[in-house]
Amino acid sequence: MASGTSQQSYSTGSLTRGTFSPLDQIRLFERKYDPVTRAVVEALPVEPAWRCLELGAGAGSMSYWLAERVPQGQVLAVDIDVSRLDAEHAANLTVRQADIVAAEFEEGAYDLVLARAVLEHLPDPDAVLRRAARWLAPGGWLVVEDFYYLPAEHAATAVGRTLVGGYVRRMQEQGADMGWARHLPAALARAGLEPAGLRLTPAGPGQSAADDELIGLRLKQEGHALVDNGMVTADELAEFMDLLGRPEGRDMTTLMVSAWARRPQG
Repeated sequence: MASGTSQQSYSTGSLTRGTFSPLDQIRLFERKYDPVTRAVVEALPVEPAWRCLELGAGAGSMSYWLAERVPQGQVLAVDIDVSRLDAEHAANLTVRQADIVAAEFEEGAYDLVLARAVLEHLPDPDAVLRRAARWLAPGGWLVVEDFYYLPAEHAATAVGRTLVGGYVRRMQEQGADMGWARHLPAALARAGLEPAGLRLTPAGPGQSAADDELIGLRLKQEGHALVDNGMVTADELAEFMDLLGRPEGRDMTTLMVSAWARRPQG
């Protein structure tokens, strides 16, 4: 998961400001999505000596898991902020601080490259994907997971339409491409890889207890910014928060697109 460059001031409640570490949000994200990512990787012909590279390693859950899966291999965990990564977690794990927009890695060196929830935040995700394809060894696998945001105007509730629309606009203002994941399967093919699989995982209020907890935490951290910028009112934010965990508030706001492809052997 992509991470920021430093801790910031966030809200400790939906309408109040305070200091809140983003680490809790990252760990909730991992709790929801690690089972999906692990299932994708486990469907590949993983060998104990594989060399793996994770781009945007976040708090490290997938890199730590990969280190266990390839005990005779190596895992390189890369993030722009490595403060949440434990380089001593495993003997076959290496942590490197780098901005993947500019960083280069050895061509043909990796049997698996994993990028989860990171490319959509970059100015030119297709360019990074093409470079990642070059870092694969012949026969190596690239697994990319990113989010496609469904149209806010189709949300299940009126307050959902307002709040999700405001949240998406805020993400776009910060440089995220909310529709790029829809292009992912085609982008893998354009990068010269052989597409192998696609999986969609819905996310949103009521999809799971982890969804509700993650959404609630994000709004506690970021909700005041939506109010301050006039994207939602304080009452709308409070109403949306109140609907979390209730059947009438259930919705599907995003799809995590998991796509994987292989570098040709020849």
